[in-house]
Amino acid sequence: MKTKTLKISEINKNWWIADAENKTLGRFASKIAQVLRGKHKVNFAPHMDMGDCVVVVNAEKVRVTGKKESDKTYFRHTGYPGGGKVVHFSHLRRTHPERILENAVKGMLPHNRLGRRIMRHLKVYAGADHPHIAQKPQVLEI
Repeated sequence: MKTKTLKISEINKNWWIADAENKTLGRFASKIAQVLRGKHKVNFAPHMDMGDCVVVVNAEKVRVTGKKESDKTYFRHTGYPGGGKVVHFSHLRRTHPERILENAVKGMLPHNRLGRRIMRHLKVYAGADHPHIAQKPQVLEI
């Protein structure tokens, strides 16, 4: 018995569309991360980018449980001394709702070059419209 490893030319990427309306943030992001990584495929290899492309619509309507709407914060650093910035979840939902899902999915992917490459296959839109109709995405049931 021999183990067959796929070549990069043999990997085919499908396009999926997922609606975030009334979905719980963590569970929804977890499923998207699995599809982006390619864990749903039988030929999964952890060292290769073999996942599919995912388009997420209605990101502004994603749901959080408990008191996260008022208490959850996101921290980032500018790189300068004293450059720590804290943004609250409610402010981020008003200004850039797509970043909520991007941050959640990014935290569930590998924290290396492969994870950054996989993140390029995620397209998040706040509303119901998206420019990826030509790719004919299939509906991702979550």
